[in-house]
Amino acid sequence: MQTRIRAGLLAGVVCLASGAAVAPGAGAADVPVGPRDAYTRTELFFGTERPDGGAAVTAPEFEAFLDVEVTSRFPEGLTVEEGRGQYRDRFGVIERERSYRVVLLYPRGAARSSDAKIEEIRRRYDEAFGQEAVGRVDDAVRAAF
Repeated sequence: MQTRIRAGLLAGVVCLASGAAVAPGAGAADVPVGPRDAYTRTELFFGTERPDGGAAVTAPEFEAFLDVEVTSRFPEGLTVEEGRGQYRDRFGVIERERSYRVVLLYPRGAARSSDAKIEEIRRRYDEAFGQEAVGRVDDAVRAAF
């Protein structure tokens, strides 16, 4: 029994050290999940308060923007999460607001064309809703679908 536990732990360490992924709940006898492809994960942070003091961007306004500007450029799929955020504005004031985080995954080979689309989305949101900025974070990830 003790030898089997050690063998299982060793197999797990070998999988982790090699970068192989193991399916959730997998044991030592289970086969590692297949290779993952290289992707870029981009998170965009959209605020809803307008710096000029105008009415906040409504949920229907954001949904319409998402349909026209984001989904049309990334029809393969995306994730949207609503939350609360804060940032320091250009006058040094901490602003708190309802916000949306949009997560995009795209093959690393499409990074150049995706970058242009993402920058256009950011520019159009700034223009449409009088925003100071749309936050952006990019990470290299491995994913399988």
